[in-house]
Amino acid sequence: MKKYFPFTVLVAISLIGLFTATTSPTSGYELDSGDTAWLLTSSALVLIMTPGLAFFYGGMVSKKNVISTMLQSFICMCLITVIWVFFGFSLAFGDDIGGIIGNPSTFYMLKNVLTHQAWPALPSIPLVLFAMFQLKFAIITPALITGAFAERVKFNSYLIFITLFSIIIYSPLAHATWHPEGILAKAGVLDFAGGTVVHMSAGWAALASALYLKGRITSVHAPARISYVILGTALLWFGWFGFNAGSAGGANSLAAYAFATTTTASSVAAIAWIFFDIVRGKKPSAMGACIGAVVGLVAITPAAGFVSIPHSMVIGLVAAVVSNLVVIWRSKTSIDDTLDVFPCHGVGGMVGMLLTGVFADSTINEAVGEKGLFFGETKLFFVHLIALVAVSAFAFFGSLLLLKITDMISPIRVTPEAETLGLDRSQHDEEL
Repeated sequence: MKKYFPFTVLVAISLIGLFTATTSPTSGYELDSGDTAWLLTSSALVLIMTPGLAFFYGGMVSKKNVISTMLQSFICMCLITVIWVFFGFSLAFGDDIGGIIGNPSTFYMLKNVLTHQAWPALPSIPLVLFAMFQLKFAIITPALITGAFAERVKFNSYLIFITLFSIIIYSPLAHATWHPEGILAKAGVLDFAGGTVVHMSAGWAALASALYLKGRITSVHAPARISYVILGTALLWFGWFGFNAGSAGGANSLAAYAFATTTTASSVAAIAWIFFDIVRGKKPSAMGACIGAVVGLVAITPAAGFVSIPHSMVIGLVAAVVSNLVVIWRSKTSIDDTLDVFPCHGVGGMVGMLLTGVFADSTINEAVGEKGLFFGETKLFFVHLIALVAVSAFAFFGSLLLLKITDMISPIRVTPEAETLGLDRSQHDEEL
């Protein structure tokens, strides 16, 4: 009966949609066409990051696992969308319950997004557009985790895990950080575009996954296609402008500023990564430049609309060096984080979060309130430090629990025979 269960659930959700009453838009919308156009564009830009990630990860694994690795990213666009429309958006942005989760009935099946005027912080765009913009963040977060357990996870079990992660880890973090009544938001935590919600949660889940699944049978292999990695990096960088500049909420000067800090931080990080490799006696590589660029993008994400352009250069430099050092450390341990998701996304996100607490400037964005440590004020930095510990513990131990639950439902790791054959063949009966 197990094979019928997923399809039955999808049919049931569709039937609920069939009999869910539709509503007419509330009159009196005061929309800004420029802001709406920019958020529509940004939503598309953020979505293209997920296939970009598929190429980025797919090029790094062995040839017998390219399709399976890329599909793990691609399928998130489908599965997470269904969850988000059904009740995920409501869990993240519905009426507040205790500062940690939204009421699942507020926007279930998105049935009320037309009768609600707009999201309070973004009054110039339709609420349904805000829901779709946030969906793209919810999609890429579980996709980021896949690099940690690439080449050894069972596809059906993976679907169970990302479903649980989206509901139990991602949605509460999004609510706590980005809902006005969320506990992190009320404490003063700043996360412009997802350093905490997206990258830290994915990074810690990646570390939990690598520890839980343990190492691959053969952990040393040549990347399948470095050209895929370069293409994936280009798509990620291109889409990241929607990720960060779109989080300004409109076509305004803050969006342009976030665009600039994003460009600068990622450029510095790419160069810093390969220069640091040269200092260590390695040759400059395309892979290193690409990884460095992505680390810079990760680190500037929480700070993009809160720090100055010169300080974004410092963030890119520090993140590249710290992540590179953690990659070196990880390689000397038994932790088989296949594509170094934790050192790059988890550590990059934490560096970005802490440095937001150092360099945040209220003259750039009045939402900052207390300035960062660099300007002599300590409150914001220590708020971020406490939040970093709390979020890290929640994401790491919560993910370990979800991995155990998933394993009890369906074995999460493929058999040694299937791993040796390759997941493309053993899981999908396809090959590159």
